[in-house]
Amino acid sequence: MPIALFALTAGAFGIGTTEFVIMGLLLQVSADLHVSITAAGLLISGYALGVAVGAPLLTLATCSLPRKTVLLALMVIFTLGNLACAVAPSYAWLMAARVVTALAHGTFFGIGSVVATGLVPAHRRASAIAIMFTGLTAATLLGVPTGAWLGLHFGWRATFWAVALIGAFAFAAIALLVPPVRSDGPAPALRDELAVLARPGVLRGLAMTVLGYAGVFTVVTYIQPLLTRVAGMSEASVSPTLLVFGGGFAIGNLLGGRLADRAALPAVLGTLAALAAVLCAMHWAIDTPWSAVLFVGLLGVAAFATVAPMQLRVLEQAAGAGQNLASSLNIAAFNLGNALGAWVGGVTVDHGPGLPALGWVAALITLAGLAIALWSRGADRRAPLAQFQA
Repeated sequence: MPIALFALTAGAFGIGTTEFVIMGLLLQVSADLHVSITAAGLLISGYALGVAVGAPLLTLATCSLPRKTVLLALMVIFTLGNLACAVAPSYAWLMAARVVTALAHGTFFGIGSVVATGLVPAHRRASAIAIMFTGLTAATLLGVPTGAWLGLHFGWRATFWAVALIGAFAFAAIALLVPPVRSDGPAPALRDELAVLARPGVLRGLAMTVLGYAGVFTVVTYIQPLLTRVAGMSEASVSPTLLVFGGGFAIGNLLGGRLADRAALPAVLGTLAALAAVLCAMHWAIDTPWSAVLFVGLLGVAAFATVAPMQLRVLEQAAGAGQNLASSLNIAAFNLGNALGAWVGGVTVDHGPGLPALGWVAALITLAGLAIALWSRGADRRAPLAQFQA
């Protein structure tokens, strides 16, 4: 794989760390800013909504600019946003800073995915996406546990100072290692980018991403209180357990890339079915510390195995001028799923059956995404027949 892919991975590592690290800091943020755990959990929803808004808007606003220039500008936004988080004097300030930081997220991964697929032969496109998304797996394997450890020993603000440094490093790596990306022709017109929204296959792909991934964050947002209050683990045990989660992410990322290289939609169907099964098992697996650790690892594998297949599925359906927008919109769809999952999890905890029920609630949402994937398979099978009849 070209070294430029690993520069993109560095940016993905920083962005993934700031996205996920809050889940290991909920109790510290809640205590320091005098808000409830559920309110602290909404910092994940706020970030996700920032991604959902920023992804299409920034992608459309920058569609005529060189892709490398856009990637560098996004890393500047990311770094400044994390600095604002580190000095936040209030919950409202922290929420606003998280939203600003999130604006860079969707467009970075969307354009980065297009750049990554252009650096390799056609049969390695899913693996190239998986390599870039390895930054997210590294974030969960190293960044999030380290951030949780920093928060426990030095306060949650220290974590955001550290993430801002990661952003500066990623900016330098992209500037030095990613070559100027040559376009095959003139920049696509705005109407050509927007035309991708009229494609049913793209819209189904976005819907399956939102619902398929929402189940993950219904559980993951509240992983710290799940481990401490349901499984009976100590707060000090959360960081090493998140290492297991990150290890699962790394395995699932590579597995999902390999499966999607063969065929994207069958990979989506298989990984979503596996994710729903793991989420269903949480009801029994979260009762004891050892089974909770095993569950967290399996959840990491199942959750991230879905990412490369769902991203490639949307890119396939958006082949042509609208790939930049479709790719960014799918990143936004992942984050809408994150926001939906965090919100549903909060409602379940505060007004529903509580923490132990999060698994089966999450599984129902993911099964809805699987149903859309099955609908897409049926539509694919009908399309050749319609063409033949025509």
